[in-house]
Amino acid sequence: MKKLSVLQKTIITLVMTTVLLAVIVPIMFFLANAFSNGTEIYEYPKTPIISFSVTVYVEYNELNNEYTVKYVNRRGEQQNAINSNSGLLLSNYFEQYFSVYKTGDELLEDFEIVKTEGPKEFTYAKNMFHNFKTFFYITSKAEEALVNSIVAVLFTILISLTLGSMCGYAIARFRFRGKDQISVFLLIVRMFPTVGISIPLAVILIRFNLFDTMLGLAILYSLPNIALTSWITSSIFVGINRELEEASLVFGANGFQTFMKITLPMALPAMAASSMYAFLTAWNDTISALILTNDHPTLALAVYQAIGDNTTNLQYAAAGSIILIIPALIFTFVVRKYVNQMWGSVSV
Repeated sequence: MKKLSVLQKTIITLVMTTVLLAVIVPIMFFLANAFSNGTEIYEYPKTPIISFSVTVYVEYNELNNEYTVKYVNRRGEQQNAINSNSGLLLSNYFEQYFSVYKTGDELLEDFEIVKTEGPKEFTYAKNMFHNFKTFFYITSKAEEALVNSIVAVLFTILISLTLGSMCGYAIARFRFRGKDQISVFLLIVRMFPTVGISIPLAVILIRFNLFDTMLGLAILYSLPNIALTSWITSSIFVGINRELEEASLVFGANGFQTFMKITLPMALPAMAASSMYAFLTAWNDTISALILTNDHPTLALAVYQAIGDNTTNLQYAAAGSIILIIPALIFTFVVRKYVNQMWGSVSV
């Protein structure tokens, strides 16, 4: 095997570093926004580093008998925040704009030293979950939307895997007229964007009282995924040795038992890969959910609406996006070993 020259290694390293930075830097900015407080979100230039504390500069005005609180940014610059001697107002302000959870009595007790020793800086730890709690508080039906997304995903996976695997098994195991045409038709169905069939499907769902339901959404999401599942599983079923199924039948198992105990476990990598696609389709969709739901939104739609309704509080929308991303990461991580078997060097 020919060794790479120093110049070639340098070029490859630069290219890979550039690609890595192009992926990591936007993610860092996104995470920084999700964990920014109400003041940090407006800092310019924005830093991609997450802060875990807030520093304020406090002065005491004897004339007005009140404290002047100034926010100290990461460059050491001071910005006027609030003038007050009310513990309640200070506590509410610190929670809303600094993500600091301190009672009014605690703040006034800390600031008391300013009266005798002069202006001082105080550093407080941020509540890193403030934006996430606030997202659920300000977003209408956020908890219901999370449950709706889970239900829609489960229905989508169930429908897609059930019908898709049976279709894939039939294509792999039986000979019948129009088999090749059906395979091509399934591929064509996969080419259609789900939003393209949302409106005509909405008419059908209304007729069957399935409009604005998670089952109706799952039917829409399942249409392209049934085709994809049949393609993926049929390629696996073709490679499964028929002699194993025949041996199962010889030992007294019926066709259904053979499929469930012999064929299906060996096709588990294909099922896992198909379930991942079905999950991501249902979990991340916003446009189709916007068309097919009114009073029962999904979490992705709730985050989408939060971005539109809170253009001045983007940290809450970013926090909602984190909530949306975490289940997808967890699900992908769980099924990844089966997906690796699907496209790796394992044989069935």
